[in-house]
Amino acid sequence: MDYQALAALLFPHVTDTPETLEQRYPARNLAEGAVVTRMAPSPTGFVHLGNLVMGLTAERMAHQSGGVLFLRVEDTDAKREVPGAVEVLINTLKHYGIQFDEGATIDGDSGCYGPYRQRQRAAIYHVYAKKLVAEGMAYPCFCTEAELAAMREQQEANKENTGYYGKYAMWRDRSLEDIQAQIAAGNPWVLRFRSEGSIENQFKFDDLVKGKLTITENDVDHVLLKSDGIPTYHFAHAVDDHLMRTTHVVRGDEWLPTLPFHIQLFKALGFKLPKYVHIGPLMKMDGTSKRKLSKRKDPELALTFYKAEGFPVEAVYEYIMTVLNSNFEDWRRANPTAPADDFKFSPKKLNPAGSLFDYAKLTDVSKNEIARMSAEKVYALLTEWAKEFDPDFAEKLEAAPEFATAILAIGRGGKKPRKDLATWKEAKPYMGFFYDAYLDAPVFDEKFDKATVCTVLDKFLERFDIADDSGVWFDKVKAITEEIGFTTDMKAYKADPSAFSGTVADVSAMIRMAVTGKTNSPDLYSVMQVLGYQRTAQRIRSAINALN
Repeated sequence: MDYQALAALLFPHVTDTPETLEQRYPARNLAEGAVVTRMAPSPTGFVHLGNLVMGLTAERMAHQSGGVLFLRVEDTDAKREVPGAVEVLINTLKHYGIQFDEGATIDGDSGCYGPYRQRQRAAIYHVYAKKLVAEGMAYPCFCTEAELAAMREQQEANKENTGYYGKYAMWRDRSLEDIQAQIAAGNPWVLRFRSEGSIENQFKFDDLVKGKLTITENDVDHVLLKSDGIPTYHFAHAVDDHLMRTTHVVRGDEWLPTLPFHIQLFKALGFKLPKYVHIGPLMKMDGTSKRKLSKRKDPELALTFYKAEGFPVEAVYEYIMTVLNSNFEDWRRANPTAPADDFKFSPKKLNPAGSLFDYAKLTDVSKNEIARMSAEKVYALLTEWAKEFDPDFAEKLEAAPEFATAILAIGRGGKKPRKDLATWKEAKPYMGFFYDAYLDAPVFDEKFDKATVCTVLDKFLERFDIADDSGVWFDKVKAITEEIGFTTDMKAYKADPSAFSGTVADVSAMIRMAVTGKTNSPDLYSVMQVLGYQRTAQRIRSAINALN
């Protein structure tokens, strides 16, 4: 076989050479040890938690080392591409703080190593495809779908490995004349890799997460270019990662079965193999057993879920870091106010088997994160969320920013701040009673008759002074308690509840219900301070009128 003639026949319009591409995409001018890595998702419209896990792993490795993180869109599978998915992908990753140094953007590309969308790089792949053909390491295959299906059926019947290899690789050693005849007839072809591997042979390989692996050689002649001239992921990622000077490939461990072929392909192309970081799947408890998070079963797999629920980006980031590196929590306890970026992330501390996703733990992390925020920051983030997911609430927040901020400041700060909120979605149920439109009608405990409740509210209203400090305010509540025959001695009440008609806690609960319409609320004194005298008094009067 004249491989040079075959290369010219298959790629008559390719004039570039690997050498010209090497000059076009030179080695990056980075310090030794700098990591160059990427996120390379497919534009399917579904951006999931696994994307964020891999994205944060790649981002930390790159930026901690003074390296580069870029976004490459792997859109070679046109059948799976969803219109607008690239924009969704970029905006979602941006929302979660994945900052790319270069790569695909909504408006095009940013960087010197593009294009960063694989379908725009077809001419580049053809240069290396022609090289492989000219060196006898790739060949055209004209098999029809029916022929490939029949081959698979025969392999399954014989209980053999399925695939295009050995005696089943019917176009592997066909003559130039046969190939010319097929092309002259206008028959479509794919380009296949000529594998010299054998499943009888094994070799060792070091993965940065899985450790030392024993790899079986690949013997399948995999497709490099599809019949439309667009490459498969296997071929495209090898060419792209070389020309974009990728040093580390972060991806899910579902790609491990293809690793033997990828190693083989890099060697055939004369490329230096990058280091691989194969991340295990995210798991969840299903009863007493673990299983992978599923698109079909688990809404929490989609990143849009966390945005709609109102988890702050910082909380999701903090939680993912606890999932990725077990020592992050110890570091956070020792550095409670330090930026998470200060933590020294290590891919070697990733769980090789995959990490367990715990929604309850995410909620706890989020409560802690929100509790550390200033009232001003909470207001800004809450309002931003509400604009998209609860416009009516957003309108009220924006109508009186100082009022809303004062509400959110209750119990904030100090060594033990309140932890009322885990998500922005919880904010309206928590603070909505401050707004008359969201105030529920009071429902008082039925164990106290209406006359007793009215007496408590009347007496409180008579003595209510917005200028009182919290101590004086509570002294007045205790005085009312004693006047109506209730007790302020909680120890005595617990010792013998039947000896008392009620307690100071019951009196406070009546006032709380009148003012907030709730049995639970932030500190009642602080609530009244934020509402002011007129609104507090009006609510108490309305409650009294409703009881009479």
